Amino acid sequence: MLYIWNIEKIIQQTLSWHNLDINYESNNQLTVPMSYNVSHNTIRFNYLKVNGYIAKMNIKESEESIVKIILYRVLGYYMDFKKNKHDTRILMYGEDKEIEELKALIERNAWEFGRTLVPEELQKAYDKVRELDKRLIK
Repeated sequence: MLYIWNIEKIIQQTLSWHNLDINYESNNQLTVPMSYNVSHNTIRFNYLKVNGYIAKMNIKESEESIVKIILYRVLGYYMDFKKNKHDTRILMYGEDKEIEELKALIERNAWEFGRTLVPEELQKAYDKVRELDKRLIK
């Protein structure tokens, strides 16, 4: 099991490695393992959800590597919001179909942009987690 300080260290090292100026914090109220808040430029993580997600991933990678994979996906959200200025008002006021389409686009972009940061030795694992994540959602 990884503790808060273990996850913080992985995030800190990864952000430093990529020269990214993003805040991060633990948030045990978060309903997902990790998220990016564009308004506050902050990565938030729930260490219990992170550990639960790791347990669901049936791949031969270390816990630290899986946390990095989760983080790269979240960094994909950061990159998407930097590159594409989505009209997020759609998420609150749009029609159901519009909301679904925007969420799908943002999710797809996050995985794609995140993959551009993944070191070569983790790319196969990243792709595997992406595939397993699709199945978990269904």
